[in-house]
Amino acid sequence: MSILIKNGQLLNTTGELEQKDILIENGAIKTIAKEITSNADEVIDAAGKVVAPGFIDLHVHLREPGGEKKETIATGTMAAARGGFTTIANMPNTRPVPDTVENLHNLNERIRNTANVNVLPYASITIRQLGTELTDFKALKELGAFAFTDDGVGIQEAGQMLEAMKQAAALDMAIVAHCEDNSLINKGCVHEGEFSKANGLNGIPSVCESVQIARDVLLAEATGCHYHVCHISTKESVRVVRDAKKAGIRVTAEVSPHHLLLADTDIPSLDTNYKMNPPLRGTEDRKSLLEGLLDGTIDFIATDHAPHTAEEKAQSMQLAPFGIVGLETAFPLLYTNFVKTGVMTLQQLIDYLTIKPAQSFKLDAGTLEAGKTADIVILDLEDTNKIDPETFLSKGRNTPFAGWECQGWPAATIVGGKIAWRKESVHA
Repeated sequence: MSILIKNGQLLNTTGELEQKDILIENGAIKTIAKEITSNADEVIDAAGKVVAPGFIDLHVHLREPGGEKKETIATGTMAAARGGFTTIANMPNTRPVPDTVENLHNLNERIRNTANVNVLPYASITIRQLGTELTDFKALKELGAFAFTDDGVGIQEAGQMLEAMKQAAALDMAIVAHCEDNSLINKGCVHEGEFSKANGLNGIPSVCESVQIARDVLLAEATGCHYHVCHISTKESVRVVRDAKKAGIRVTAEVSPHHLLLADTDIPSLDTNYKMNPPLRGTEDRKSLLEGLLDGTIDFIATDHAPHTAEEKAQSMQLAPFGIVGLETAFPLLYTNFVKTGVMTLQQLIDYLTIKPAQSFKLDAGTLEAGKTADIVILDLEDTNKIDPETFLSKGRNTPFAGWECQGWPAATIVGGKIAWRKESVHA
C-alpha cells in the first residue's frame, strides 16, 4: 500500500515549519520533498497541519493479561494511536507477569495478534515482581524483552538491585525503576503535603522516592548499567539525577504530563482521579520537574497510562487504586499549557515525545527520514476541544483533566505505513 501525504508542515533543522510532501511505500518513507506527484493508493491532504514522527511512550499499562476489565492490548493501543503514539512500551504488572520465557512468549503472541501500534514488552526484574528471585535476563532478552522493570514495586534490597544491574549491564540492557522505599511509604495515598494535612490523610513523603534513586545511581555507577528512573516526581529526585549525570553515571529519567501540570494543591476534593503513584507533589516539586526537563536532567516525557474501572475508582481515596489514563490527552495538554504559553517550543515538545526516548533506549525511531519506517502523526494545532472521557478509546475514564479545553489534537496516526487511526474529517 502507498500513501501520499500532501501539503503538510514539517519541522526543519532550525525548528521552523516547512511545507513538504511525504510518499510512503511498503511501510517505509520513500521520499520527502517540496512537491511529489504519485499514483498512491491513498492521498491525505495535510494542509494547515503539522506532520511529525509518531510519538513514543515508554511507560504504559495495557493490563492484559489478567486485567482486561481495565484495558486490553487492543483498546490500549487504539488509545495510543488516537493520541499520536506509534510505539509504546508495556509494563509487566499483569497476571501472569512476563517473568518467564513461556509468559513472555504468550504476551508476544497477544501483541502480534491484537496490537494497533508497535508494542515493546518489558520483562520483570524478579519472578512475579515479588522482589525475591531474579528472572532469567538472558532468555528474556533473546525473546524480545525491551528492558527489565518491576514497575509498581520498588526493588527493596540493594544487593538484589546490584546483581540485577550486573546482569543487565552484561547484556547491554536497561534496568527501569519505580523508586519507592517501602519502609517510607507511611501507608500513604497522596503526597505528604498540604492536601494530606488538610484532609487527614496519610501522606507519601518525597524522600520515599529520592532515597532509592540516590542508592541506585551509585549502584549503576558501580556496574556501568543503564539505569532509568520512572515517573520522577520530586525536586530532590531531580537533584540526584542531575548530580549523577554530572558524575558521568549512565542514568536517564522520564516525567509524566500530570506531574508537570498539577501539584497536590490543585486537588479539588477527595477525587480519586487525582490519585496516582507517585502522587502529585508540591508546587516546588512541579517547578523543579519542569526545570529539569528543560535543562536536560530529565530526558523525555512518558504518560504512565494506567486505566482502572469506574467501580475501582469509586472507592475512597485510601482504597482506590493509584493511576490515571494519559495516552489520548498527552499532546494537547502539553501543547496548550507549555507551547502555547511559550514555556517550550513545538520542536522541544515533539523531541520529548519522539527522538529523546528513542535516543535514550537506542530505538530506530523518532525521526522522519527517507528509508525509515513510516510511523507518523498528523497534528491539527488549531483543533480546540474539551477533554471528554466518554469519548476515550481506552477502557479507562480515570483522568483529572476532564473538561480542560485543549488545543492541538492528533488528526491521523500512521503505523508501519498503514493508517492506525484518523479523525473522521481527515480524508483525501
